[in-house]
Amino acid sequence: MKNSENILLQSFDIAPFDAIQNADYKPAIEAAIAQARQEIDFITNNPEPATFENTIAALDYAGYQLDRVTSIFFNLNSAETNETIQKTAQEVSPLLSEFSNDITLNKALFKRVKNVYDSRESLELTREEEVLLDKRYKGFSRNGANLAEDKKARLREIDTELSKLSLTFGENVLAETNKFELHLTDEADLAGLPESTKEAAAQTAEEKGKKGWVFTLEYPSYIPFMKYAENRELRKKMAIAFGAKGFHNDELDNQENVLEIVKLRQERANLLGYKTHAHFVLEQRMAKSPENVERFLQDLLEKAKPAAEREFAQLANFAKKRDGIEELQKWDSAFYSEKLKQELFELDDEQLKPYFKLENVIDGVFTIAQKLYKLRFVEVQDIPKYHKDVKTYQVFDDQDNFIAIFYADFHPRAGKRAGAWMTQYKGQFKKDGVNERPHVSNVCNFTKPTASKPSLLTFNEVTTLFHEFGHGLHGMLANTTYPSLSGPSVYWDFVELPSQVLENWCYEPEALELFAKHYETGETIPMVLIDKIKKAANFQEGMQTLRQLSFGILDMSWHGADPSGITDVKAHEKAAFENTKLYPDVAENCMSVSFSHIFQGGYSSGYYSYKWAEVLDADAFAYFKENGIFNAEVAQKFKDHVLSQGGTEDPMVLYKRFRGKEPNPEALLKRAGLIQ
Repeated sequence: MKNSENILLQSFDIAPFDAIQNADYKPAIEAAIAQARQEIDFITNNPEPATFENTIAALDYAGYQLDRVTSIFFNLNSAETNETIQKTAQEVSPLLSEFSNDITLNKALFKRVKNVYDSRESLELTREEEVLLDKRYKGFSRNGANLAEDKKARLREIDTELSKLSLTFGENVLAETNKFELHLTDEADLAGLPESTKEAAAQTAEEKGKKGWVFTLEYPSYIPFMKYAENRELRKKMAIAFGAKGFHNDELDNQENVLEIVKLRQERANLLGYKTHAHFVLEQRMAKSPENVERFLQDLLEKAKPAAEREFAQLANFAKKRDGIEELQKWDSAFYSEKLKQELFELDDEQLKPYFKLENVIDGVFTIAQKLYKLRFVEVQDIPKYHKDVKTYQVFDDQDNFIAIFYADFHPRAGKRAGAWMTQYKGQFKKDGVNERPHVSNVCNFTKPTASKPSLLTFNEVTTLFHEFGHGLHGMLANTTYPSLSGPSVYWDFVELPSQVLENWCYEPEALELFAKHYETGETIPMVLIDKIKKAANFQEGMQTLRQLSFGILDMSWHGADPSGITDVKAHEKAAFENTKLYPDVAENCMSVSFSHIFQGGYSSGYYSYKWAEVLDADAFAYFKENGIFNAEVAQKFKDHVLSQGGTEDPMVLYKRFRGKEPNPEALLKRAGLIQ
């Protein structure tokens, strides 16, 4: 195929999913890299003296076509992949890594950047320009621009290898998820499961050409099974399968990948003059250093652990009293927690699900966005989609100005990785007098509709939808000049604030009454159920906090110290979890080998940021609560100083501009019920 015939190399604004062939990706990426090289060469070889405009700003706009093509490709590799796309990813990742290195290790280009940086005091730059200049200079200096040639060559090798290892890690996790199924033919094995769960499992079996019921490791299948199945042995089988992804000593095993990734990250950090990978990463985070992260995690651990231990003892006593369970195991956790919650609060997901039809929840989050930020969402059918499940919307403000395109992709399938995330097919920026508006996507894995019922969400799925939509708002409401500072391009421990703060509306009667309507009767969720939701909000909060902290501690154990002496992934993980352990260890399981956040995604040395951002979100929502959850003035301040500003200033400066002060950590502890 000629490049002129490749749809990805044509001029397009909206991703042309309906016209892309798998064979288009590699040649498009190769051609876009070549074009980007020309743009970089033009900047590098400019005979004019280096200025902010002809060097720093020009660099930020360079490679636009490449950014568009790779965003489409890698987003589909997560949301709708296949063997061809995965093979292509392995082929193009080294090319992209090499291109990235060619920029940051380009002496002549760095010299121009440094010339501008060294004269910054005399340039009269705006605050956004100052931040971009600092970011661009550090992007070079922190990634090898000052290294000797032999060390630059080694850095290139490391980056190429890391890009391949990360892809392989993710492919293995997805393959392991798809490989396992629990096929049941005896209806007695379904005891305890809700009708909706059984119906979904029967539908899955039918799709696979089997009789009976099939349960998988995808969350909408796995979680209700673990929560409701009375058969303890089957729960054990499912739990062990879930926890053993990438831990079978076979071709899909990730143990060597983990060891190689952490050792290469450590070597890379050392090459660049940093003690550990965490020291390198955290230099550009709100936390600033591994020591601060460790202190933060340990401080929360001290406060959460006594509550977690009390809650665990309560759960263990309950399980023993109910079923004579002598020692609570991990596969008992969700089951007995659900039964205890039902007893304490007379509340369970099956009571709530009829009020959370997916379409109603989507309408609800749109209504809340309208009330807070004056946004209007219009579903359209003429925007190309990569899968029939995807819904597409145009977003407008109250003056009918076009704000964004929004893609919503909410159901699991074989080509889609687990979890939930927000991404972009096009970022927001301003150039040549035009404010280019973003194309934002939310991708989740929610319960599918069945033959007799629409998609009915658990309350946890409702909060997940709100969480990802909060990220989406961060992208949609972006209003900055430069692409690399726009929307969610912020410090990693600040990026969760917009997502986590929006979850708070799920617990408020004033918000729930907007969308929580019974899917059959249209009845608004009764106040008695709303009261139960609020009362149950802190149920086992100590245990949940301990769990989150354990993940952050595991992350730091891999990246906050030299990992070269680690030879046994499981033994290392077990030691890291020791101080947060409640349940007995499961020998067949290992979390690290499927911990995609830190080994495939961007959270290495950053998993703590979920709890860090909870401090911000609890404090921010307390401000809303003081003034009314739909208070227009507070919402406008959040939009003006957080959502629209991206990474144009230090996050704490932006937060204080919104809140008028630094966040109070006690807001989180009070909300969690850990202090009075």
